[in-house]
Amino acid sequence: MKVAVVGATGLVGTRMMEVLAERNFPVTEFFPVASERSVGKEVTFKGEKYKVMSADEAIARQPDLAIFSAGGGVSRDLAPRFAEVGCRVVDNSSYWRMDPTKKLVVPEINADVISADDFIIANPNCSTIQMLLPIAPLHKRYGIKRIVVSTYQSVTGSGHKGVAQMEAERAGATEWGTYPAYYNYPIDQNVIPHIDVFLEDGYTKEERKMIDETHKILRDEKIGVSPTTARVPVIGGHSESVNLEFERPFELQDIRDIWNRTPGVTVCDDPSRNIYPMPRYALGKDDVFVGRLRRDPSVENGLNFWCVSDNIRKGAATNAVQIAEVLVDKGFLPRY
Repeated sequence: MKVAVVGATGLVGTRMMEVLAERNFPVTEFFPVASERSVGKEVTFKGEKYKVMSADEAIARQPDLAIFSAGGGVSRDLAPRFAEVGCRVVDNSSYWRMDPTKKLVVPEINADVISADDFIIANPNCSTIQMLLPIAPLHKRYGIKRIVVSTYQSVTGSGHKGVAQMEAERAGATEWGTYPAYYNYPIDQNVIPHIDVFLEDGYTKEERKMIDETHKILRDEKIGVSPTTARVPVIGGHSESVNLEFERPFELQDIRDIWNRTPGVTVCDDPSRNIYPMPRYALGKDDVFVGRLRRDPSVENGLNFWCVSDNIRKGAATNAVQIAEVLVDKGFLPRY
């Protein structure tokens, strides 16, 4: 199978290559693709060096699969060109997610929507993925009326630039403008309640993504979703405080039992021993870790929990590779 990674030199692209190798995805030819300024640079995949190529060169070689993590503008312009040569595209940007003609997929939840006609498939927002993985089976069982979620998102969600700013500040940089500054304010020892651009209703685009993508993936427009997203000086993963209101009553042990049976979810919940999910310990792992499970006494059928996941892995790279694995399993990509 001929596989291209578009955005191969970025933080997520690098992780995509690692996940493809870790999961023994059947790659017979590998095409790392990046911007013109990166063409000719070397990347490592499965222990071998590959020179970064242009998108035009990769398209000319007619790959079977292209996994994109290069921004919405690149996906808008290049994904259709790859698809035109018969290539299946899994796109990590936000550009195609809400297109009614494109599928938005978390494989553990809605792999069934993928069909032979799908040549561009969207990877959801990292915060949406980690929230919905534990929520989806609960929605099937109890019916979710409303979700209130606050996110605490790692600087890795901003790529190399966000990490560079935090590291510069931790190294002692204090004069604004003299070091790499991706955010509007210092991020070290700070929390910035602002991810992506603000919209007219006061929500950010990141928050709007969580609302719209939840409805599309769960196939239920009636669910109320109220998110607040914030950036925190953390490397490891995103954290979320989630409050659910169900239509039907539940038992806490039943919730735990459901999660214990849910692929990709790990219960990490023992307050008596101070055991709960934390981003430091999610780094490099693919599961969504859930804990701090408790009833919300302020509302009937209310539940609170805390969840953590490595946003670069399950929130981006791993989910994209899992979508590609579904394409192989369904016979839409060649087996070698």
